[in-house]
Formats: sequence, structure tokens, C-alpha cells
Amino acid sequence: MEKVVIFDTTLRDGEQAPGFSMNINEKIMVAKQLAKLGVDVIEAGFPAASPGDFESVRAVAENVKGPIIAGLCRANRKDIEIGAEAVRAAERRRIHTFIATSEIHMKYKLKMSEEEVLERAVDAVKFARNFTDDVEFSAEDATRSDLDFLCKVIEKVIDAGATTINIPDTVGYAIPSEFKEKISYIMNKVPNIDKVIVSVHCHNDLGLAVANSLAAIEAGARQVECTINGIGERAGNAALEEIVMALRTRKDFFGLTTSINTSEIYRTSQLVSHITGVYVQPNKAIVGKNAFAHEAGIHQHGVLENPLTYEIMTPESVGFPSSRIVFGKHSGRHALKKKLEALGFTDVTEDQLNRIFERVKRLADRKKEVFDDDIFVIAQEEILAIPFKTFELEYVHTVSGNKLLPTATVRLRRGEEIYQDSAIGDGPVDAAYKAIDRITQTPGKLVSYQLRAITQGKDAIGEVTVRVSFNGTVVTGKGSSVDVIEASVKAYINAVNRYFYRKQLESQGIELKITET
Repeated sequence: MEKVVIFDTTLRDGEQAPGFSMNINEKIMVAKQLAKLGVDVIEAGFPAASPGDFESVRAVAENVKGPIIAGLCRANRKDIEIGAEAVRAAERRRIHTFIATSEIHMKYKLKMSEEEVLERAVDAVKFARNFTDDVEFSAEDATRSDLDFLCKVIEKVIDAGATTINIPDTVGYAIPSEFKEKISYIMNKVPNIDKVIVSVHCHNDLGLAVANSLAAIEAGARQVECTINGIGERAGNAALEEIVMALRTRKDFFGLTTSINTSEIYRTSQLVSHITGVYVQPNKAIVGKNAFAHEAGIHQHGVLENPLTYEIMTPESVGFPSSRIVFGKHSGRHALKKKLEALGFTDVTEDQLNRIFERVKRLADRKKEVFDDDIFVIAQEEILAIPFKTFELEYVHTVSGNKLLPTATVRLRRGEEIYQDSAIGDGPVDAAYKAIDRITQTPGKLVSYQLRAITQGKDAIGEVTVRVSFNGTVVTGKGSSVDVIEASVKAYINAVNRYFYRKQLESQGIELKITET
């Protein structure tokens, strides 16, 4: 059966979306999970965009084995040199270079003629071949390009040494039937197209990214560029999980396969959600909380008699968990380690295991039932902790009521020193945040606040995600606890620590902000 190559760009296009940025440790963890998922190519970033992005691409190339590691580069020699250095340590590496081919981009953005764009594209591919035999070329805004000019560019870059040709729907403009026709036209018009893999990269501005990707596959495309949960610029990209499960579930129609281990899909989705702090809606296909839920009586009756009546795939096929009671206060480290391995945490160090164990034991003393999801969140927090903690929570006490002035007292530890202060606010959380601002002497402006229950029950862990602006720099913080106030305070302290960590890196010349391109 023919194979469709799955090219994951979660760490590049997905991470470029506002509010989705990740630090190096988080990128490595996601990349390792993507390797476990079985993606063929990981686009680790845009190395020339910033020193921080260069370092993260190089870290992924050095630490992740299995998939091809790709770096995105504009069609110029400086970008390509930087990209080549970033992916140099990878077992298998790819340089992905691009230039726009639509009239509107050439005229207003590039200010170049068709001849100049063609020359630049060919030169970029030839130069990239000096560093690797695996070179991908993308014609940015291909769906709004003149088809004959697009075909001419494709023919010439194949002659120059490109091995993959990507046809992006950069602004989500295409309609599935139209996109299928364009891919078919290219497949028939370009004489040397049989020498390369044809790829597509579809955006979701009209909600058609997955539909367009599948239409292109019907027309002969054999690589799809996609992201976990469909994250990405503007309305996002084609969702990896939807494309893969469409091909798997409708194998009778497509007659194609992928290398994806579908039982890792849900775990990967949850990891990306937790790291970015942006969660999928309940009715999201494949990975949404309601994807395999049935409330209507007639549906429930049918599923109980035979799941195939209302489920075209099984929850197990995508690794959808059932939240079972798995741990108690009498359980030991060995049992916890086995459970962590079952949840996908196979590289836990002894120090991390000890920290997770202590937190899970404390949680088991505070609530009746400890679920897989509880352990999953605690493990992620400990494993993804930034290299140092500037401030740690020692104590928080709040007083609030509908006829009381909300006040909060917060005690923080910084190394061997203890700091304590109090403040009043519009509510207990606001008061606690103001007290923290007084202690750290770094006032923050709360941009967004999100609270979600990890499991069911009144004693469920609450996970708080905040986005805070410190002196114009927006960072994300996360915290969890069975106490909502404590979780809120932990999230804010996490944001403070991330801000100080970012400042430390920038003082060393490592800029983390990714430049929009």
C-alpha cells in the first residue's frame, strides 16, 4: 500500500501562532513525543528567525532520533547556511527553503519580477544541496499563483536538485475541488514531477485545511504538512490527527497508509495542549473530550449493543484513555514509575521521579481518588520545569467574602531568603497577584486567565493557565492544585520565573522571540 509522508510543523508553524511559544526543553519533549507518534519529518523551527529559534532547532536535531529533522529557510544563502548548521547534528536532515510565487506577494512583499523569483528559487535549492541531499522547496501562496508560472518554477527547482515540492495554500484560500484540480494540473504539466514527492501545506482560514489536504492526496500528493491539534498561524493548519485517522478509517477509499502509531495521538494532543496552555474544544474531531461521548438515549442504546453503530473508530485506536483510579497513598515508587511509562514518560530521571512521587503522595492525602490525568499533569509540570526557580511558593493565605475586603498574604522563597507581603484586591486571586508583584518588584499585567478541571469530582485538580505581560513581554505560566487559589498563585509565580529565565537568556545573547515572516 502506498504511503503518505507525515510532515509535522507543530514546532515551527504551530509555535509561531500568538500564545503558543515553547522553550527549548518543551520543544525537545514535544519532538520526542512526535518521534514516538511516528511522524516522518519534524520541522523543528525557523533557525534564522532568531538565536533562540536556532538553538531550539539545534537542540531537537541533537536529541531526537528517528524522524527527519527539517529547518525552514527563506530562499537566500544566509538563511540556508544558518539552517544547515542548526540541523547538522540530526541523523537525517532536511533543508526546507521557500519563496512566494503569487503576483500579490511578488509585487508588494518581495518587490521582485517573475524572472528574479525563478532565479532566486533555483539558486537557493542548488546552494542547499551543498549541505544535504534532502531539499524541500515551497512555493509560498501557491494557490493564488499563476499556474503556468508555478509549473515553470517547480520544473526548474527539480532540475536544481529539490527532492520534495510543497504546494502551500498559505492563506487558506482554496476550495477542495479546485485544489484537487490544481494539484492534478501540476502532476500532468511538470515533465519531471515524477522525480520528487509532491507535498501540500494547507491553512484553515475557511475551515477547509483538512478537506483540501485530502483532496490533494486524491490528486497524487504524497506528503502532508500538518500540526497537532491543527495549531498554527491565524486559524491554524491542517490537523495531523484528522488527516491520519481519515486515511486509516477510510482506507477502503484512499488505499493509502502512514507510519503513524495512532494509539499515541491523544497523548500527543494532550502534551501539546498542556505545554501551550491552549486546549482543544470539546467537540474537536478525534481528540476532543466529547469525540467518543454519547448522551442521546438512542445513541447510548446503539453503542451498548454494538459500538460500530455510532463510532467509526474506537477510542483505543487513538489512545483515548479512561480515567481509572490508579494510585493511592500506599502505592510505591516502582508502581508510579510503571504508571508514568504507561502514560508515555519513559525518560524520567531519578530526581524527577522523586519529585513526582512526593507530589502524588501529597495529592493522595488530599483527595479520595488519584486518576491518570492527575499524574499526567504533575509529571509534565516537573519534567518541563524551567532550569531554575527564582521564586517558590511557601505559603498563601486569603480572606474574601461578599461583605469583606479581599486580602492575601503570600510568602515566597528565593534561595535561602524568605519574602512575605500582603495586599488587597478585587478578589482573592487579584490580591495574591498584587502581593507577589510587591515581593518581586516586577509588576505584571494579567492578559488572560484560564481554569480547567483535570478530572471529575469536587476534589479534582484545577489547572490554571495565565498569560502575563511584564514590561511588554508576554509569558505563559501554569499551576495546578486541588485548591483553585493555590493553583492560581502557582501559575502566576511560574510566569514570573519564566520571565526572569527569559531575561537571563537574553543577557547571554539568546533572544527567544520569534520574528514573524
